[in-house]
Amino acid sequence: MAESKRDYYEVLGVDKNADDAALKKAYRVLAKKYHPDMNPGDQAAEKKFKEASEAYAVLSDPEKRRQYDQFGHAAFEGGAGGAGGFGGFDFNGADMGDIFGDIFGDLFGGGRRRGPANGPMQGANVRSSVRITFEEAIFGCDKEISLNIKDECTNCHGTGAKPGTNPTTCPKCGGKGQVVYSQQSLFGMVQNVQNCPDCHGTGKIIKDKCPNCAGTGYTSSKKTIQVSIPAGIDNGQSIRIRGKGEPGVNGGPRGDLLVEVVVGRHNNFTRQDMDIFSNVEISFAQAALGGDLKVSTVDGDVIYTVRPGTQSGTRVRLKGKGVPSLRNKNLRGDQYVTLIVRIPTKLSEEAKRALREFDAATGNSLGQAAAVEGGAAEKPKKKSFIDKLKENFED
Repeated sequence: MAESKRDYYEVLGVDKNADDAALKKAYRVLAKKYHPDMNPGDQAAEKKFKEASEAYAVLSDPEKRRQYDQFGHAAFEGGAGGAGGFGGFDFNGADMGDIFGDIFGDLFGGGRRRGPANGPMQGANVRSSVRITFEEAIFGCDKEISLNIKDECTNCHGTGAKPGTNPTTCPKCGGKGQVVYSQQSLFGMVQNVQNCPDCHGTGKIIKDKCPNCAGTGYTSSKKTIQVSIPAGIDNGQSIRIRGKGEPGVNGGPRGDLLVEVVVGRHNNFTRQDMDIFSNVEISFAQAALGGDLKVSTVDGDVIYTVRPGTQSGTRVRLKGKGVPSLRNKNLRGDQYVTLIVRIPTKLSEEAKRALREFDAATGNSLGQAAAVEGGAAEKPKKKSFIDKLKENFED
């Protein structure tokens, strides 16, 4: 009985919705791990290598992948597969040359390059951070940060050579910055390209180094950079300032400065995406009778009308009082306010009587007990219990 095949997605360890880049990355990892040249004589590794190659050959081809998703392995039974290759599959549609070139470069210490090693290259990016307040994140602000930045050495003008001397062409690579060598592999002779070990890819040899920069061609100095913080930025997001990173190589452009924003906490507000959340205490009387309530927002205080009979924990929305959108300054989130009824812990005797009368008026036993406690001879008060509630509980 023939051995059942594993699911191709399972073989590569990817999701069924994986894109081409994810497929290629997964296969590259497996191919490097189980390649016969790295596991000579290991039949199990060779089997896994063939299994991964077959899976990638199918899933990297849009038409074969469509057939596999619809019919599974049955789509390629009965001679459906191409000739040769691994498990009867060819590699049409799969950029195997690119993958194997990368693999062999890693296996044998090289690495393919698509251009000369000593060509123009963009400088490295520089990372920094800046702290701002909650309000500054909402409305935006300008900040200054200080950091060490590399610049071209003014003594040697970036050559790295002592003034009066010049770098010489590397004799090993002839100034190309790369060396080519051949390696026998399972697929025959493979050519690989790597950085020249003598000049480290620059194509130049510096015999007399500049004393100011020690031959690097660059010096560092502390600089102050102005950073414009956009309204609506959130904690952990970064701002890219182009051209403020390290200098480029061989005439390449400078890298970028990436500034991570750290937003401080607020005593009253919390944030989730574009919405702001807060809590506001209201008195028992305000909850029962309703009325106007002052609510703090990032724009200042606003008046909200509490509905009579509001329960503790009720959440209300203040539209447009949230965080501005980073993409559209005219669009803002909302503020959600949770109303929490404040229960008094100390009551005067008059307040207690008012509460008992209130309880009696609503048909509860506390009010009945109050009537017994007060006695039949107690004279009724001129003020209604509603007046007393307002008098004793309203802020």
